[in-house]
Amino acid sequence: MRFGIMAMQLEALVPPGVPAEQVMASLVNFDHAALARRLYEKGFNPIELGGDLGMFLPHAYSPEAVERLRALKAEGVTYTLHLPLWSVEPSTPLTPVRRGSVEALIHAVRAALPLEPEVYVLHATGALAAEFYNMKISETARALILRQFQNGARESIQTLLAETGIPARRLAVETIEFPLEMTLELAEEFDLSICLDTGHVLAGFPGWFDFFDVVERVLPRLAEVHLHDSKRMPAGARGYGEDHKPLGRGDLDLGRLLDRLAEARFAGPLVFELTVEEALASLETVRAVRPGLL
Repeated sequence: MRFGIMAMQLEALVPPGVPAEQVMASLVNFDHAALARRLYEKGFNPIELGGDLGMFLPHAYSPEAVERLRALKAEGVTYTLHLPLWSVEPSTPLTPVRRGSVEALIHAVRAALPLEPEVYVLHATGALAAEFYNMKISETARALILRQFQNGARESIQTLLAETGIPARRLAVETIEFPLEMTLELAEEFDLSICLDTGHVLAGFPGWFDFFDVVERVLPRLAEVHLHDSKRMPAGARGYGEDHKPLGRGDLDLGRLLDRLAEARFAGPLVFELTVEEALASLETVRAVRPGLL
C-alpha cells in the first residue's frame, strides 16, 4: 500500500523559531518542490498538494514552481491534488459566488495539469452547506434546502469537468459534512470517484453510519483514502476537533480497514492529513498492526 501525506504543513510555511520580522521573507522564499522532496525522503508517496496554498502563496503554483515539482517525478514522486476549499462554495445557490468558486477550482486544476495528479480531491459542498445541514429546522425544510445545495454542486461539477477535460474518475468527491447519500448520488450521476475520509465518517460529518457499511458502499468508486483517526460519535453529535488524530488515538479499527482494502486490491493512495510527526507515528502504528503492508 502507498502511504502519502498532505503538503499543507504549517511548520514548512512558517518554520518554528523564525523571528516575526522574518516570517514574510520565509513565505516569499517558500520552495514547493523542496517541501515535496523532504516529504518524499521521509517515506511518503504520493504527496497531496493543497490547492489552498495558492491563496496565500500564489508563487507556489507558478509555472516555474510547477516545473520544479514536475522534475521530481523522475525520482519517483507522485502527486494528488486537493482542490481549494477555503473561501469557495461550489454548491451555493448564489450564482455569482458559485461561478467564482468554480473558476478557482478550474484555475487550480489547470495549474497542476503538468504534474498529472492521479486524483483530484473535491469538497463538492462547503461551509455554508454545512451550516444549513446543522441548522435547527424541520427535516422537511432541511432536505429541501440541501437539495438546492446539491443542485449547485451538480452544476459546478459539470462545469469543472467540461472546462478542464479531466476524466471524471480522476475527480474524487470527499465524504465531508454533507449527507452521504447526496454525495454518492453526485458520484454516480457523473461517474466520479470517492475519497473516503476515515475521520470524517467516524465523527459523523456525513451522517451516522456503521463505518464499515460506508466502506462497502464507497469501495466500487474508491480512489483515495484520507487516513486519520477520530472518536466515533453517537447519532446526533458531530465530533468537531475529534478527527485528524494520529492512528491509534481514536476508534478506527485500522487492522480491519487495511485487511478489507487489501482484499479489494485497493491500489490508490492512503494520504495522512496529519503533521509529519503524526504521520510518521501513524506509519509505526500501521507497521505494528499489519507489518506486511509496508
